[in-house]
Parts: sequence; structure tokens; C-alpha cells
Amino acid sequence: MSHTTQPPIVFLCGKRIVLRPVAESDIPYFLRWINDPEVGQFMNWIFPITEASEKKWYDSLDERKETDIVLTIMLNSNPIGIIGIHDINWKNRQATTGALLGEKTLWSQGYGTETKMILLDYIFNTLNLRKICSSVIGFNGRSKRYSEKCGYKVEAVLKDHIFAKGKYWDEIQLAVFRDEWLTLWEETKNDFLPETHV
Repeated sequence: MSHTTQPPIVFLCGKRIVLRPVAESDIPYFLRWINDPEVGQFMNWIFPITEASEKKWYDSLDERKETDIVLTIMLNSNPIGIIGIHDINWKNRQATTGALLGEKTLWSQGYGTETKMILLDYIFNTLNLRKICSSVIGFNGRSKRYSEKCGYKVEAVLKDHIFAKGKYWDEIQLAVFRDEWLTLWEETKNDFLPETHV
């Protein structure tokens, strides 16, 4: 009896990346990424993350599906990061986003920007939300720059708000509105969508 390979799960598709629901088999990747000091510093983790805690978090996702949508970022069938829409407020039509590109060799190659733009297309044009917020630690210039490329603007700076690397850092709060983002999307979507979707 021959075994056929199942086609990959695709929830959202970019030019280079695919976003799919997180799977339990992703947990070893999450553990490696979050426990890596070079990666975890941007998430302000201070305690080691265990397999048990990640499994508990994974098991809770289904209960929070109305307020939290979490997707694994795939490149050539390999997980490279994770991105989520959190604290969705359906009355106010707003939410926050957070992303982690775990594979350090892929940093600064535009994968974060492509992933966020594909996610924002889903957020604004499918979920019909109107405002998306995000925040970065003051020393994370790369995250701030890629957020701004995706249309986010600084709304507030919380002075000396986060302790990391032996000192206090500002927390920079950013947001993007649907109406403003749609103009950016029309100008740039050919850079992010696969040719069949353009």
C-alpha cells in the first residue's frame, strides 16, 4: 500500500512565505527560538520556557480562538517564526499583533515585512478590524523599522518602562489604521502576494 504525501496546510499565502495554524509539532521550534537569548531578548522573556508550558499554551489556543489567532510562518515547508493577532476587541474593531522570526539567518531579508503585510490584509480585508496596535522595546530598532514599513506610526512612548540588559528602556507603542493602510497596500501588494493572487 503506497503512502501519499499530504499537501501542506495553507491559511494565508505570500510571495515567499505561507502562514498556517500552529501545530503541536511546532513546539520544539518555539522552545529553541524563545530560549535563545538573541531571539528572546526582544520578547522580554526572563525565565526559561519549558516544553510543558508551551504545551499548555498550545492547548489553550482553541479556547481563545475568538480573541487570539496564532499562525506559524513557513518558508519552503519549514517553520521559521510565529505571528499572532491578540486581544481582538470586536466592538471597537481593534487588536494587537506580535511576531517572532525565530531563524536568525533569515533576519533583515524582508520576511517579517512580507508576513506582517499578508497578515494585515487578512486583518483589515477579511476580519474587518480598523486599528491594529503593536509595541517594541527601545533597543529593537529592526522591529520598529519593519512595523513602520507596514504602515504603523508611533502613538506613544512609555519612558523607561522595561528593564533589560541591566538598564531601563522605553516601550514604543505603534498603531496602524485600516483606511491609511489600504492606500499602502494598493501601492505595494504586488511585492507581497503570489502572482496568482495579484
